Amino acid sequence: MQARSTASVDAILKATVQVLVRVGKEKLTTTKVAQRAGVSVGTLYQYFPNKAALLRAALVLHVEAIIFEVEQVCVAQRGQPVEQMAEALAKAFLAVKMRDPKTSRALYAVGSDLEGAKIVSKGFARVNGAIVAMLETAPEPLAQELGLMATVLQSTISGVKRQLLESQIPEAEFPSLQRELVRAVRGYVRACVAQDAVLAPQA
Repeated sequence: MQARSTASVDAILKATVQVLVRVGKEKLTTTKVAQRAGVSVGTLYQYFPNKAALLRAALVLHVEAIIFEVEQVCVAQRGQPVEQMAEALAKAFLAVKMRDPKTSRALYAVGSDLEGAKIVSKGFARVNGAIVAMLETAPEPLAQELGLMATVLQSTISGVKRQLLESQIPEAEFPSLQRELVRAVRGYVRACVAQDAVLAPQA
């Protein structure tokens, strides 16, 4: 029964995103979602009491998927040079967010109606922790407080991500924006390396 329940919820949330992308927030209904998911409206209401709950759950799932992938990258980059860490982080953020631009833009658009800021804020805190844990393993001595570095890195990346979601920038231009973002974050973390370490004479 639990397996069937999980399968139903997964199907409903997947259908929610599909319907949202196809018809938009205003025309999305629980009936359309249930039909798309292949379940009855009554079954849908067992898990989600209304349209807002349905959309909020889809948004949370989307954000959780992004957080998980970024956390995995942070773990994989532990012990690497700090510039490599920053580059991998920037690429991971944009890659997972823009893997399906239509879905990302559709969910971003409904976020303001669904306590999206609160959901994103919780995710920001989790990712910040993962970035700090990664930076703690950097081989270079860092002169900046790690929590602040993590906040600046994540805010910089999020700013570019927001621009991609809010604008009509063609997908063909995404690689150029990613390249410039990587340049920016690499330059920032390079500036955070303790100067005495940079200037120290080679043995």
